[in-house]
Amino acid sequence: MKIVINNITLSILITIYISTCNSFTINYIRKDKFSYNYNINTNVKNNYINNQYSKLYSEITISEVIPTRESFKRNDPVSSLINNQELVKAYIDESVQQVVSKMNDKGRGGILIFNRLDNKLAGIFTERDFITKTVDVQLPPNFTPVSDVMTPANKLIIAYDYYTIGECRKLMISNNIRRLPILNSNNDAVGLISMSQVDRSVIKQDMAVEDMKLYGNTLEQVQEQSKSLANQLALQSGDAGSLQDYIRGGFVFVSAAIGALILQGDWVHNHEWLSMSLTFLLGYIGIVFETYFEFNKAGIALLMSTALWVIYAGTSGASGITVPLGIEALGEKISEVSEVVFFLLGAMTIVEIVDSHQGFKVVTDRIKSNNKRDLMWLIGILTFFMSAILDNLTTTIVMVSLIKKILPDVTDRKIFGSLIVIAANAGGAWTPIGDVTTTMLWINGQISAIPTIINLFLPSLVSMLLSVFILQKDIPKDNVISESSNIPTQQLAPRGQLVFGTGIVSLLSVPLFKALTGLPPYLGMLAALGVMWTLTDAIHAGEQDRENLMAPAALRKIDTSGILFFLGILLSVGALDSAGILQSIAQQLDQSVPDRSLIATIIGLVSAIIDNVPLVAATMGMYPVSNVPMDSSLWQLIAFCAGTGGS
Repeated sequence: MKIVINNITLSILITIYISTCNSFTINYIRKDKFSYNYNINTNVKNNYINNQYSKLYSEITISEVIPTRESFKRNDPVSSLINNQELVKAYIDESVQQVVSKMNDKGRGGILIFNRLDNKLAGIFTERDFITKTVDVQLPPNFTPVSDVMTPANKLIIAYDYYTIGECRKLMISNNIRRLPILNSNNDAVGLISMSQVDRSVIKQDMAVEDMKLYGNTLEQVQEQSKSLANQLALQSGDAGSLQDYIRGGFVFVSAAIGALILQGDWVHNHEWLSMSLTFLLGYIGIVFETYFEFNKAGIALLMSTALWVIYAGTSGASGITVPLGIEALGEKISEVSEVVFFLLGAMTIVEIVDSHQGFKVVTDRIKSNNKRDLMWLIGILTFFMSAILDNLTTTIVMVSLIKKILPDVTDRKIFGSLIVIAANAGGAWTPIGDVTTTMLWINGQISAIPTIINLFLPSLVSMLLSVFILQKDIPKDNVISESSNIPTQQLAPRGQLVFGTGIVSLLSVPLFKALTGLPPYLGMLAALGVMWTLTDAIHAGEQDRENLMAPAALRKIDTSGILFFLGILLSVGALDSAGILQSIAQQLDQSVPDRSLIATIIGLVSAIIDNVPLVAATMGMYPVSNVPMDSSLWQLIAFCAGTGGS
């Protein structure tokens, strides 16, 4: 029974990983070089292998997705073998006996020898050295310095931590060695691997592949089988697992029933402001700490918005609001909120259509620099302008995926990732379509496109440039990227370039549409989506198995939970606004904080801790346009501070 459970668990984990992660690696072997990685998106069932050929999800076999024994796992960096391995050191002034004792204590067949003064690698000592250079020639181990019998550093074959396991294996075989010292980018020794380690790693992954193949020959078969296996695993958990499910389900139902009873109580409706404030506070705590509670923030936001409107529309409310008046107010807020939701829906779908055709390769393939400092400036500037046209979230995902391909060192990735987040948020702050908060302000009439671009471009640019200047100090001068990180790219098909160009023009035309027609921006975004939808239908007309490249597939891929989160938050803030709570808070702030620019600064600081969407939404309700006119300094500052503060 234990074997069955282990196989089931393994299959489920592998299947969930393949079917849900943003991307996973397909490895292949170049004829003239070592092995390299290619990433393909696997979010949609009917995904494509490249931008010219595609297969039905039901036709993609496991052998196509999981590489053969010759390439599987060997494209992983060798750092994966040494990250959790203790670095055992010995020093050149130690005796052979002392060094051998260290090797025996740690169960090692080889050990790195260092200089005490500079802690640099001096050589390597192995079991073979002990036998051939000490025992066979009858040297006394207690009195023989290890420096006399070790292999010195100038004679060592070494590898770097960004080398792949396959590259290291080839080095060891071609040079007839069984152990290989691993150095980092600063030429400091960080580990020692053996041929047996490499072989065990490959064999372990081969066994996982074979176990996975037991449950189907295609991805679709494996995923379908995993559903029944998950049910079987739940059955095997016995009464304890069933009791746990009943307890958790009962807790949810009881909590919902108690909440419904409380919302119908006279006290709640007689103390409308207090009860609504407490409800919003509890919901917001759930959103902020969603990771700890393990409840998705979208579900919490929807429950919170419903509870707030039930309280507001109560028949015994202190303000005398009746259900019909509450429904009328709800209709007005739904009309306002739907503009933001439809705008985001259209923008996200357009971006997904471009991504499904690999359109962003038009930009990312042009990023070529071997110097890390130069690359940092290039990525920072490119991210800044890309996020202004697309949005900061999409730009961050695209650019982070890029640096994962070209930067093997984890520390470098963290530094560049930080820069990308800062640059994307700064770039998204100065255009009405670059960040969801500026989009909300633009759609609701607090800001307009041209003044926002003129007023916020320079502050946003300075924010990005200063960040690059500071972060580049963590990158040593003349620090170059290894040639092994230069991954060859596939040429983008003309249709991909066409879709990319049309998508960018469509997004940029939305502010122009509003300026020329005076109609709401969401209508322009829906029109742009219609253009992209029609274009992809025309391009792929008559082609078989191209549904995954069209708009319906893109709609299935967008972040629906994110859109529902915005819906719940904006409806919640709308309820507080309709009840007059936000206006009361605004009056108190005006009395205690005479300079409104400080309010924008506070919002920027707080947005570093909690989500900036509800902060900006609440501010919009606190200061109506009738009191604070469009494009005033307050709205411009809020757009800038909320966007950049989130970094």
